[in-house]
Amino acid sequence: MPALSVRFCTRCVYCSVAATPVTFDAEGVCSGCRVSMQPSTVDWDERLEWLKELADEHRSESNYDILIPVSGGKDSYFQAHVASKILGLKILLVTYHGNNYLPEGEENLFRMRECFDADHIVVRPSVDVLVRMNRLGFRLQGDNNWHAHCGIFTTPIQVAVRYKVPLMMWGEHGFMDLGGMYSYNDMVEFTSKYRLEHALRGYDWHDFTDEGLDKLGRPELKEGLRPKDLLWAMYPSDDEIDEVGVRGIYLSNFVRWDANEHTELVMREYGWKPAQQPFERTYRMFSNLDDMHENGIHDYMKFVKLGYGRGTDHAAKDIRAGRMTREQGIEMVRRYDAVKPRRDLDRWLAYVGMSEEEFDRTLDGFRDPRVWWIEDGQWWKDDIWGGASAYGPVHLPQELRGKYLRKG
Repeated sequence: MPALSVRFCTRCVYCSVAATPVTFDAEGVCSGCRVSMQPSTVDWDERLEWLKELADEHRSESNYDILIPVSGGKDSYFQAHVASKILGLKILLVTYHGNNYLPEGEENLFRMRECFDADHIVVRPSVDVLVRMNRLGFRLQGDNNWHAHCGIFTTPIQVAVRYKVPLMMWGEHGFMDLGGMYSYNDMVEFTSKYRLEHALRGYDWHDFTDEGLDKLGRPELKEGLRPKDLLWAMYPSDDEIDEVGVRGIYLSNFVRWDANEHTELVMREYGWKPAQQPFERTYRMFSNLDDMHENGIHDYMKFVKLGYGRGTDHAAKDIRAGRMTREQGIEMVRRYDAVKPRRDLDRWLAYVGMSEEEFDRTLDGFRDPRVWWIEDGQWWKDDIWGGASAYGPVHLPQELRGKYLRKG
C-alpha cells in the first residue's frame, strides 16, 4: 500500500504540505499547535508593561504616535482599541483597498475613524489595474489575490515613511499563528524579508510589468502594466526606512491573542459586524470581510494547489483554542475544504473576463505533486479521515501529467 503523501497533525487538523512553514515533532504534533500552547506560560502583565514603555518612547508632540495597518476586520478594531483606548496613542490608520469588500466589511472599515477618533488613509488602486492584477496573478502563480498581499505589506510602510511615523503595529503574525513559524519568546517583528519571501512568494511589483514578464520568460501573460500603474506596490528603500526608523511590531507578542474573544469585544464595544451571508468554504463568519473572494475562490485555489483550505485553517485555530474537538474539526474539513464555490467563482470569472474552462485548466497546472496524483482521469489525494478520495476530473494536457504518478 502506498505511503501517505501528506502528514496530518495528531492534535489539530493541519497538514505537512502547507502555505505556511510547518514541522512535526516525534509525537506527530505540528509546530503550530506547539506554539499555540506557549501563551499559558507567558507573563502577559509584564508584556503589556513592555508595550506601554514602547508606546511612551514613541509619543510625539507634533506627529502621529503610531501607524496601524487596518482592513476594518475584527483584528483591526482590536489593534485600534488597544492603541487608542489602553495606550492612549494618537493613531493613523492605513488601508490597502483591493476593490472587493463585502458591504458589511466596507461599513466596518469606514466607521473606524469615528470609533477611534483617528485619521485614516485609504489607498485604492485603479479598478482596471486591479482586474488585470487579479488575472495576471492567477495565471502567473495561481493566486488572484497577490496584489492584496503586496498592497497590505507595502502601502502602510510607504505612508510611515512619508509621514515619518516610526512605530507600526500589526495584529498577529499569520505564519506564526497557523504554522508556528516563530516562538512567543522570539518577539518577532515585521521585516522586508518576510514580505518578499513569504507574503509575496518571492515575486515583487516589477515582475507584473510587461518588462518584468519578459525577464521571467512569460511574455504571453502581459497585461500592459507599467511601473506608473504599480506605484502603490513599490516598497521603500532601506535608506528611506532607516531615516525614519520604521519598525513593525506584532500586538500578539504583547497581549494574549484570542480571535473569538476579540470579536465579541469589538461587536459589543463598537458595533462591528460579521458577515451577513454564509461563506461557501468555511463556517467562520468573522474572517476576511475585506475581500469577498478571500474565503471563496482564492481559498479554493489553495485547496487545488495544496489540498486544504479554510475549513482546515479555521478548525485548526479553534481546536488549539479549545473551542472544538479534533473530531469536530475533521468534520469541518470534510464539509468545506473541497467545495468549489459556485456563487463566488461565477462572480470572479465575470470580474476578470475568464471562462471556467480556462480557470480549471490553468489551476490544474499549479497542483503540488506531493499532494495530488492522477488515477483513472481523476485527481486523488490523501484524507485526514483515512484513505484517499477522488476530487474531480483532470484538465491537464496529456504531456503534463507525467509528474503526477502515485509514489510509494
